[in-house]
Amino acid sequence: MTSSTLARTFEALSDERRCRVVELLGTAPRSAGELAQQTGLSASAMSRHLRVLLELELITDSRHPDDARVRMFSLRPERLADCRSWLDQVQAHWQQNLAAFKQHVEKSTPSKGKPDRRTSQGGRAS
Repeated sequence: MTSSTLARTFEALSDERRCRVVELLGTAPRSAGELAQQTGLSASAMSRHLRVLLELELITDSRHPDDARVRMFSLRPERLADCRSWLDQVQAHWQQNLAAFKQHVEKSTPSKGKPDRRTSQGGRAS
């Protein structure tokens, strides 16, 4: 996933209604009508949100087996896994940086009961 696609994905998911759609589709495929009803959105508003999610390939659509007029929407979990992978990389980076910082602080902080060599000359740093 490119950084541009990743940014657009997070931007799309920053909308609470789209997040709710993703949550609902994470449990089972649904029609646009079901999603609109469960989120309290109008059909036209739901259509706009679904279009954004389809363009980002976070969801797919297919025809209902019993009624070809009904489109069923499903989550594409692998696209969310791409986001998760990026978040895992960022988290690992920060964990390494924080661990290095902690180690630096622990090395530069005097232990209890031992005088700090930097201030042992009359309270002034040497």
